[in-house]
Amino acid sequence: MAQSRATALLFSGQVWLLMSISGLKAVVALAALTLSPIVISAAWAWDDEAQAAKDEGMRLWGIHQWIKMQPYLEQAAEHGDVESMYYLGEANRLLSRGLSLAALDWYHRAAQQGEPHAMLRLYDGSACELGDVCPEDGNDWREAALEATMPKAEAGDADAMGALYDIYNYLDQYDEAMEWLLLSAEAGNQDSMNWLGQLARDDEKNYATDPERLEAAAEWYRRAAEAGYAPAMNNLASALNHLGHPEEAWEWMTKASDAGHINGRGWIAACHITPDEEGRGLCQGAPEPEPAKGWAIFLAIHEEVPGTSSERSLRVYRDSVTPEQREEGGRMMEEWLNREPPLSYFPDKFGF
Repeated sequence: MAQSRATALLFSGQVWLLMSISGLKAVVALAALTLSPIVISAAWAWDDEAQAAKDEGMRLWGIHQWIKMQPYLEQAAEHGDVESMYYLGEANRLLSRGLSLAALDWYHRAAQQGEPHAMLRLYDGSACELGDVCPEDGNDWREAALEATMPKAEAGDADAMGALYDIYNYLDQYDEAMEWLLLSAEAGNQDSMNWLGQLARDDEKNYATDPERLEAAAEWYRRAAEAGYAPAMNNLASALNHLGHPEEAWEWMTKASDAGHINGRGWIAACHITPDEEGRGLCQGAPEPEPAKGWAIFLAIHEEVPGTSSERSLRVYRDSVTPEQREEGGRMMEEWLNREPPLSYFPDKFGF
């Protein structure tokens, strides 16, 4: 049975218990009042300033800065950008650990512009049943998502085909879901290719390590990786390492780092500090360690994406680097700071 990327969504029942039906209906009224400027502004020229705001908002989304990203995406949403509306819904949902009023408002705006994943979020939150936030022509947001997406998919839109995978999973039609995921991948959707790799490797408990599954996964990862998809580069490196191809695994991890993947960048840093004989599995194919370089990379990651993860890396590896190497690394940090493309966790559009 195909699995959905949203089987463990963070919509909390407790949040909904705290929200009164009258409160939800108030949001509907609010949406009606606030939607008009959004729709009207869609006619505004999409200028360089709006694009720059969206780019910065999405950069911050990529490093889980859910508060800081919102003013930038709000600016893009005011110009009618539906994707920005959806991600504003995501940010508010994640911050509140459930479907807050703000998240509901943004999802509803995006849904009214045909965004299928926003519709699925509204379905998850029982927005129609509990708050009368329903599709125009029915009461099932899953069916509304299907109706909005199918014509685009049938016209050859690879992204729409990929969205049908999630929609059909929500409709418990798993064969249809897989058919559309395969069609999406064949049509060039890199995320669908990568997800097929994930499904091939997943043994329903954790990532499998048996060669047959890994080989099947690597085929899909490679297709997406060769098309330039950073998450697939990272996944391909892991699969190749388990298959006993350390040199090629290192090549793809390096490419993932160059493409801005934080995990790839972190492995590059770690392998320059701790050689493979000390237990760094993915470092088997790495060059000779340069501890000062590794320290410089960790410093740059912490500067660009500060947080508990980067703090932990500095703490864990500090004693493996001499004071002189740390000093040299400090001088080298600028070489690794704010490269293009920017660092990102590459979170799924329709994740948890």
